[in-house]
Amino acid sequence: MNALLPGSFDPFTLGHVDIALRAANMFDRVTIAVLVNTAKKSVFTADERVAMIEAAISELGVSNIDVVSFAGLTAELAYIKRCGVIVRGIRSAADYEYESAIAAVNAHLAEDIDTVFIPSRPEHSFISSSVVREIAAFNGDIKGLVPNVNINSIEERLCKHGK
Repeated sequence: MNALLPGSFDPFTLGHVDIALRAANMFDRVTIAVLVNTAKKSVFTADERVAMIEAAISELGVSNIDVVSFAGLTAELAYIKRCGVIVRGIRSAADYEYESAIAAVNAHLAEDIDTVFIPSRPEHSFISSSVVREIAAFNGDIKGLVPNVNINSIEERLCKHGK
């Protein structure tokens, strides 16, 4: 069975990496979908986010993960990519509440596609893209929060005064 891992990934974090790798161990193929949300102003373009994720996945040598960008409904992309499962990472009870509501919407739109929640490992439970953006914006150290291959790109875009 194939799985879809959607998100904004602005930027891709080690928490995202962990969820993607664990999903890749559970499913035949995982498509990481960089969703383009016109209501959100992203720091990185969809193409930049795809490139950063591809670099991180390539560095790990994982062969059953691909990366795409998409503007539209997640359930629609799941059908297009022939994914029977949508994977979502959960860091907290608040994430579960939010993701449960989205899973219900996706079930309404595509009743034959299930949502699987993968809980964050404790060492990643505090990492979010917004935390990474804030730390980088104040020239903080983002090592251990994002893939090493992406650190320079993130710092170049976000650091206010350089390191």
